Amino acid sequence: MPSLFTIGLPQMHHEAGERRAFLPSFVGRLERLGAQVTLETGYGAGMGYRAGDYRRAAPGVRFAGLDEVYGQDYLLVVRYPSDAEIDLMRPGGCLITMCHYPTRPERVADLRRRGLEAISLDSIKDDVGRRLIENLRSVAWNGVEVAFQVLSESYPAPGFLSPQRPPIKLTLIGAGAVGSQVMGAAIRYGDEALRRRMVELGAPGVQVTAVDYDLTGHHAAMRQILATTDILVDATQRPDPSQVVIPNDWLAYLPQHAVLVDLSVDPSDYTVDPPKVKGIEGIPQGNLDQYIFLPDDPAWNQGGPHPAAQQRRTVVSCYSWPGLHPKACMEVYGHQLRPIMRALIGHGGLGGIDPHGRFFERAIARAQLSRWTS
Repeated sequence: MPSLFTIGLPQMHHEAGERRAFLPSFVGRLERLGAQVTLETGYGAGMGYRAGDYRRAAPGVRFAGLDEVYGQDYLLVVRYPSDAEIDLMRPGGCLITMCHYPTRPERVADLRRRGLEAISLDSIKDDVGRRLIENLRSVAWNGVEVAFQVLSESYPAPGFLSPQRPPIKLTLIGAGAVGSQVMGAAIRYGDEALRRRMVELGAPGVQVTAVDYDLTGHHAAMRQILATTDILVDATQRPDPSQVVIPNDWLAYLPQHAVLVDLSVDPSDYTVDPPKVKGIEGIPQGNLDQYIFLPDDPAWNQGGPHPAAQQRRTVVSCYSWPGLHPKACMEVYGHQLRPIMRALIGHGGLGGIDPHGRFFERAIARAQLSRWTS
């Protein structure tokens, strides 16, 4: 008889604004697939769920302290846990989370040193390399939504709502997976209700300019583009994260009311050589507690040992943009994870996964830490 598949779902202890948890319906599905699920006490409370909601969906679910949750064979959580939390995992345990292997080699080394296995959610891909677990639409839409909210308060006369103002000019740097979502969000102000209001008022719409990464190296062209930009969005995936895309002194070309939108995942890291920096040089890194930074915010002075932030504009930045609307976010992740967890649990865990097997087996195998070679 196969051993019981045990899985722990802890809360995400990052910042007060991080309220996301998998929905009761998803937990119920895990149990019906044959898993013994252990939730951290208080799981889902930030989204308004109580223990009874989870027990109705999954009668066998257990609630326990953090030590016991992390002691299960498998651990499922969207954001990467802290070192202290990973310390609670048992040797040989498997962490299922957003590991970001390519940009976080220190995580790869640490997990291997601890004797842990992992399945990186961002590395679960189909046979042509498309991510199966992602919420890039929410990254784009939530960031753009906040940007327009901020711009509506800072836009000069005749005002953001005025039919006499010119079109809002949004400049997008990077037109890949996230950038393509930005385009759709931008022409709708990141908010369908706001768009309908603007149409009723007769206000001009939004003009989106997509800038190729290679063009950013041409100073004269970028100066001309930035001079008329109301919203500047960084959605680049840089080949070298130590190189900035927009130097800080270029921000002087932007209008004073302009808003900078940071949609990148990785924060600056001055502990490595060369340091990893934001695409827009010197800007603060936000989270779910604070994602709007005015030019005089103290966070501008905390970017590193020598922050290059003489030029400033209002910034919207968040490490976890999808978390702004937590229930909608977790509905997406739960839906995407259903076939992955069915394959994993149905095969009795990673030991039964064939890297040359069926579609979802292959996808899981590609995301395993023990198979990661780059």
